[in-house]
Amino acid sequence: MTKIRAAICHEFGQPLTVETVELRAPGPGEVEVTLDACAICQSDISYIDGGWGGELPAVYGHEAAGRVSALGPGVTGYAPGQKVLVTLIRACGRCPPCAGGRAVLCADPAMPGSPLTLLDGRALEQGLKTGAFAEKVVVDRSQLAPLPDGIPMEAASLLSCGAITGIGAAVNTARIRPGEVVVVIGAGGVGLNAIQGARLAGAARIIAVDMVPEKLDAAREFGATDGVLASEEKPWSAAKRLAGRGADAVLVTVGAIPAYDTATRYLGPGGRMVAVGMPHSGASSSYEPVILAATGQIMEGSLMGDTVLARDIPWMTDLYLQGRLKLDELISGRWSLDQINEAIADTRTGAARRNVIAFGD
Repeated sequence: MTKIRAAICHEFGQPLTVETVELRAPGPGEVEVTLDACAICQSDISYIDGGWGGELPAVYGHEAAGRVSALGPGVTGYAPGQKVLVTLIRACGRCPPCAGGRAVLCADPAMPGSPLTLLDGRALEQGLKTGAFAEKVVVDRSQLAPLPDGIPMEAASLLSCGAITGIGAAVNTARIRPGEVVVVIGAGGVGLNAIQGARLAGAARIIAVDMVPEKLDAAREFGATDGVLASEEKPWSAAKRLAGRGADAVLVTVGAIPAYDTATRYLGPGGRMVAVGMPHSGASSSYEPVILAATGQIMEGSLMGDTVLARDIPWMTDLYLQGRLKLDELISGRWSLDQINEAIADTRTGAARRNVIAFGD
């Protein structure tokens, strides 16, 4: 067992406590990674707040990058010291979803039990299958992706969730085509990446919708052609006037019910609405099904951008190295593990694109 420092959630809705815990050695098919960076995702905060339930005490955090420090039996393709991305996408590689290229929906993920324990021997949940608000993690090898030289680890950590979720929602799920009109509701971290994805896919018009004017300015930096304030009386009408028609795709990147209630109003005939942002469990939205049926519109969900790590991480990191994908610009602040509660509080304000916990010497 290795002693590490980790930020623990003992009670939903309360500050995390940074403590020394024990991390077991990697077992068959597992890899230990010493982390350099872990970004704070809204999903972590939803779990911390108890919005999706779960066992406590727990270590959350899942948007990470680091270096391989130990290999479990049977692991090939990785070596100590290698830079890797650490994600929550844990997949068996054999079930029908995996065989169909949808590892994010794996029906049989390897779950050997949490590698974490408190010093008194009590169980400690590995939140989001990762537990990356910690100095080290032990995860299944399927949760890793190699990183090339030249990409800073703090920027790379964003590819573990926020970037692939937004870009993947545009490219993989919405399948945006050149010349299409795209509306992205929410210009936070995931929304900015959805905008980047739509730009890379060749969308002719990308309309960002948000409550905050400054976020619309940021959206334009990432590729939006237009911005609409969600506080307008009928923002969907404003979007249609800008584009001259309804949207081919609407991506909802925030977990806000009002955003979901109005999302389909932006669509044109045959358009598709992609659900990306995740409200708390139990929250519900409503639609008029007759409109969807009469106009041939589509509603679909996008989990982790339908990402296939071996396919998507290489082209995204290559685009970053070419200067065509913005990652550094997404980082709002850098914090130490001891500052994690301050970093979470800053994230809650909605002003941060992504706050990153940096693990230094």
